[in-house]
Amino acid sequence: MTVRTTADGDALRFVVKVVPGAARDRVVGAYGDALKVQVTAPPAAGAANERLCEVLAAWLDVPVRAVRIDSGHSAPHKTVRIT
Repeated sequence: MTVRTTADGDALRFVVKVVPGAARDRVVGAYGDALKVQVTAPPAAGAANERLCEVLAAWLDVPVRAVRIDSGHSAPHKTVRIT
């Protein structure tokens, strides 16, 4: 299985399956066409979304400001944009 990515101008978009409240932050790997990421933050007040951006930025070695959630802010499957 591989994660499906889409080029969007100067950005790369892909779907992430987020698991909040995990024991540790980590990128697990492919989950269908998505990338599965576990975060320690709870799914309240946007904490898991913020932590997701931080984890992806560190994993991809890009600044946190380069990672943005395009859709799925309150859902476990989110579309993420990397610029």
